[in-house]
Amino acid sequence: MRNRKLYAGAAAAGAVVVGTIALTAGGNAVASSAGDARHGHHHGHHHGHHHGHTVDGRLNTLNNSGVTGYGVITVEGRTLHVRYDASKLAPGLPHAAHIHYGAQARHECPSVADDANHDFRLNVAEGVPEYGPIAKSLTTRGDTSPASALAVNRFPTAPKGMIHYKRLITADKAVARAVRRGEGVLVVHGVDYNHNGRYDFAGAGRSEIDPSLPAEATDPAVCGVLR
Repeated sequence: MRNRKLYAGAAAAGAVVVGTIALTAGGNAVASSAGDARHGHHHGHHHGHHHGHTVDGRLNTLNNSGVTGYGVITVEGRTLHVRYDASKLAPGLPHAAHIHYGAQARHECPSVADDANHDFRLNVAEGVPEYGPIAKSLTTRGDTSPASALAVNRFPTAPKGMIHYKRLITADKAVARAVRRGEGVLVVHGVDYNHNGRYDFAGAGRSEIDPSLPAEATDPAVCGVLR
């Protein structure tokens, strides 16, 4: 499959790419229902509903998307209890989401200062020095490795512009330790800049990851450091 080959070259840069040029609303997997991700936080930081160590944080708007949210991860050994809520996303479109981590990254979310090409938006590559490459893909089912960054039919589609995500996943020891230390960054991608209900080239041109893909599908919409 062509997109798998594409991902092999993009993964080192922490890229998230989507496997069609114009993804229209409808038919894709929706995240399992969950309550407000902040609910666990209210029971006390570093505790939550599960035994283990809990990190959490606000998800803040990128690229003027208007998207906001909250994320919580409880770490028990190599097991991650992941929850996040996000609102004002492009409705009905797949939104790739990941835990990013890199030993050389700053463990932060990007800002306008990272807009290296001065095009007034942040693309995937411009965010990598801050949040690092993909450590886990927050799919709704199946594989959660970086190899699933292209699994469009296994990412939430934000019915009514909202995602309530909850899933138990397994990470390797290095990633679990990094998340526990507060070095994991949760990023949700996909910005419908021109509000036409699909990811296309009219909104922001071509993705820097691959010119056959629209930037709308790969640009980050919201980001949060979980500490």
